[in-house]
Amino acid sequence: MPKRLRLTRRFPVAMTEDGYRRLKRFAREAGLDEGEALSFLFENFDSVIDDDTFGHRLRIFNSELEARKK
Repeated sequence: MPKRLRLTRRFPVAMTEDGYRRLKRFAREAGLDEGEALSFLFENFDSVIDDDTFGHRLRIFNSELEARKK
């Protein structure tokens, strides 16, 4: 029997415009709402992340973060 999806947590989140547009596009393509899409991504994090590029992309994001906040 499949596990019922229960959305039990709500939290305020700040996202970049680019990140939010990408989330909305992913959710629309997958037939999900944004909360369900985030739940899917984090529940399956290890299988959707490319280990070869993740560290590099994270370093780039962190290096640009302060400039993006201005």
